[in-house]
Amino acid sequence: MRCAFLTMDDTEGWSIDAGLCIPHLETLGWRVDWIPWRRPDVNWDSYDLVYTAAPWDYPDNAVEFMQVIEAVAGSTAALVNPAELVRWNVAKTYLRDLQSRGIAIVPSQWYERFVQQDLPAWFERAAARKIIAKPVISANAANTFLLEAPVDAATLHKLEAVFAERAFMVQPFIENIRSEGEFSLFYIDGELSHAIQKIPKSGDFRVQEEHGASIVRVKPGENLRAVADAVLRLVEPAPVYARVDFVRATGDQFLLMELELIEPSMYLRMDESAARRFASALNGYIAQTRAG
Repeated sequence: MRCAFLTMDDTEGWSIDAGLCIPHLETLGWRVDWIPWRRPDVNWDSYDLVYTAAPWDYPDNAVEFMQVIEAVAGSTAALVNPAELVRWNVAKTYLRDLQSRGIAIVPSQWYERFVQQDLPAWFERAAARKIIAKPVISANAANTFLLEAPVDAATLHKLEAVFAERAFMVQPFIENIRSEGEFSLFYIDGELSHAIQKIPKSGDFRVQEEHGASIVRVKPGENLRAVADAVLRLVEPAPVYARVDFVRATGDQFLLMELELIEPSMYLRMDESAARRFASALNGYIAQTRAG
């Protein structure tokens, strides 16, 4: 059986550990090819399974990326996670859906384009001295701004350049992110696999290791595990894999930052058996799809 791992043309400088599951897939009878998602004229019918492993540069070309997703979905290959989840999860507006169903998210404002006159209202509505502005479709903290009033002219120019024709969201900056960081829980086949804490480097707020954050394995407490489980129960169809990101607010309340269903780094290296479980889940998904 053949599997395509979607990736980027240039992976230099990125920490990608999806390949850790490949030896386990090979043991199960799979041949795996790394395919840059922009590669033209790929015969998706020649693959049994396509996994969106690390196409992390797609946010600047989201329309083109979704055309690839639809091409895979229209082929005989099974896409994992399935296309309906990709369509729902590609824009962070899915957070509004989850909030409407009872999930506590970081409070968010939504805008279609930047209007400078709206800027004071961002702070007022967030009820915060510091706010975050980021694209609705984004990855790896690209084009993410930490703002504090008054916003200087150079930053205003950048905001206008980035968000002139791009939908974005505004959230209060949760100060705890600097000291405690972000918690990520990883689910494989609906079961909690492992969890990590991502702590920004001193003076930064970004939790990606590409920006210098430290990554440590943790055992989530009962409260964090319960809210993550509640999020997963709302996802249909059930994802083969998921990463759920939280920040701790006041007390022991955890706010959902993101639910990653398309191409999350699964940090397979942080658990000695995660790569094997992941390979087993991919193998089981194709068997389930064919039986269905």
